[in-house]
Amino acid sequence: MIVTLIVVCEVGFWVLLAAGLATRYLLKMPRTGLALLLCEPLLEVLLLVVTAIDLKNGADPNWRHGIAALYIGYTVGHGHRTVKWLDGHAAHRLGGAPPPVRPPRYGMARARHEGAVWLGTVTAAAVASGLLLLAARYVGDDGNTDGLRSWILVAWRAAGIHGLIALSYAIWPKKAPENAPEQAPGKTPEKAPGKASAVPARHPQDVPDLPVGRAREDEEQVR
Repeated sequence: MIVTLIVVCEVGFWVLLAAGLATRYLLKMPRTGLALLLCEPLLEVLLLVVTAIDLKNGADPNWRHGIAALYIGYTVGHGHRTVKWLDGHAAHRLGGAPPPVRPPRYGMARARHEGAVWLGTVTAAAVASGLLLLAARYVGDDGNTDGLRSWILVAWRAAGIHGLIALSYAIWPKKAPENAPEQAPGKTPEKAPGKASAVPARHPQDVPDLPVGRAREDEEQVR
């Protein structure tokens, strides 16, 4: 039942997200769309309540309850980032807004961005750990809570691996390419818009006839 509910919550997350964005930008009903987007956390609350009821009814804590806690933690840590990213693209393509700003790709700016994403993973691990500890306390000493506590290690192991990946961008920052892309053969380079030529434009009648002028000077020297 828990696994089925996780699948339902995952599908419901994307359905509510698509319905909220479509209502907000296609139907021009921003308040209704925002209300649909705000219903997203209710799915996690429903999953949490059903998990607690399942444990209360005497179900043995197992991997299904651990996955439920990890799913809720991931939604808390990274769900807002996903919604914000999709909302920016929907506003651009459906609402005529400017294109969303892309995350940095090079240097320490990329390292800071990866660090911010890693903090979301730390938040997810902390939330999942708190839920697992509460579930273990809820079951009590009479039940087998080792399966719940083992998922705490899984959550922080994933956060540690992600932290090492994010740290690598700070230790070995990715450098931007120095050379511009090569020009395709057979094409002439275009001038940058708004850039003036190095040679000032002049009217044809103001340009001296250099060969004729030089011939006149040679004729005067002969005389």
